[in-house]
Formats: sequence, C-alpha cells, structure tokens
Amino acid sequence: MIIFPAVDIQNGKAVRLKQGRAHESTVFAENPVDAASAWEKAGARWLHVVDLDGAFDGAAQSRHIVRDICAALAIPVQLGGGIRDMRTAEAYLEAGVHRLIIGTLALEQPALFADMCRAFPGRVGVSLDAEGGKLKSRGWVEDTGMTVDTALPRLLDGGAAFVIYTDIERDGMQCGVNIAALEHLARLSTVPVIAAGGVATLEDVQKIYPLTLETSLIGAVSGRALYEGTLDLKEANAWIDSRQSSSQSG
Repeated sequence: MIIFPAVDIQNGKAVRLKQGRAHESTVFAENPVDAASAWEKAGARWLHVVDLDGAFDGAAQSRHIVRDICAALAIPVQLGGGIRDMRTAEAYLEAGVHRLIIGTLALEQPALFADMCRAFPGRVGVSLDAEGGKLKSRGWVEDTGMTVDTALPRLLDGGAAFVIYTDIERDGMQCGVNIAALEHLARLSTVPVIAAGGVATLEDVQKIYPLTLETSLIGAVSGRALYEGTLDLKEANAWIDSRQSSSQSG
C-alpha cells in the first residue's frame, strides 16, 4: 500500500482546499518545490501533484513549477489538473512527470482520452470525482450526469492504466473514508485504484489496508491530514511495512 502525499498548486503556492472549493484554500507552503522535497525526505514513495489553477481554468498553469518539482525529486510524480489536450500531456511527460491523471477530458471526450492512452501506454489514468454518487468535472463544478458504474467500463475500455477515486464531500474535511463506495469501485475496477478524500488518520489507513489485499486498491492520497499532522507519513509507512513483512513471513 502506498501513501501519496499531495501537493496542490494554486497561485504558485502549495495549498489544500475543502471539498474542492477554490475560495476555501489554506496555504501550506509558499514554494511547492519545498513541500515536495519535504515529503520525499519524510519517506514518500510517490508524490501526487494537482494544478488547481489548470483544473479550474482548463489550461496548464503551473508547468514550470511541476518541471522544477520533478527535477528536484528522485521519487516518481503523478499529476492532474488542466490536462485537456495531447500537447499538454506530452509536455508534462517530457518535463519529468511519470504518469498523468485525466478527469474532465476522460468524461467529456472519451475518444481523445483513448487516443491519449494509446499514445502513452501505462502512463495515463483517470480521476473519478464523486459527490453524492454523481461524477463531477471541470474542477468539480460541473455535473456529468454519470456515476462510477456507468463511466468506469468505458474508461477501462479506453485504456485507463489506473483510477483515482475522490469522495468530494470528504476531501479536505478529515472525516474518514467512504469505505463502501471505495470498496465498490475497487472491486469493479480491473486496473489499480487509489483512494482520495478523507484519509485523515492512521486509523483510516488501517481501515482501507485490507482492501489492498482483496481488491484493486493500491493506496491513498492524503493532503491536509499530512500537513496538519493528524496523519504522520513515517508512522503510516512503518505500519504498512510491518503488515506486509508479517504477511510475507507468514
């Protein structure tokens, strides 16, 4: 199981939002590169980066910051936010991003999403962001009229290499994980699934860990909880490692 620390970029700073609302942000670092480096030093095995300005505006806004983050780190970086054409996708991969997270494009232009998956095999995943069971797009402000059950099969057929599932109502709220919805998706998906939204404590990690043994779930993104200290990355990684060591020895 992998814990993915999140670095969300807004106006050139590392922030966290509450339920994806652009006006409800907390600045955690003036320099996102410093935040990224700090998580690597703390033991992160992957980094999750979101260009919030790109997600809301529909165009890549923080490419230079993302390039600097990738250059500063030895661990792989996954990136989402504002990737809505092939040229942007290619530019981010050339900048050092290991894999791309596609949301709006995947839901609104499935043919182009499939083309992107074919162009960059194994490096393009989809972000499914749900509120009350309904999927949202365009920075979580547009209703798509779709649910996980209706959208996922088509996206898998299109070539999605992984899925990130966000429970919008829990994102940034530190109120725990929607286990039922997460398990449903993780059993439905034939590619790796990463949870986001509500992973606030070690107990939350411990609750979802069994799903990594039984379903396609491979990890969880956490942001505000790591920055505010309700979840300690080193402690979480140590607990995960101890469980995996005991299962291998057994």
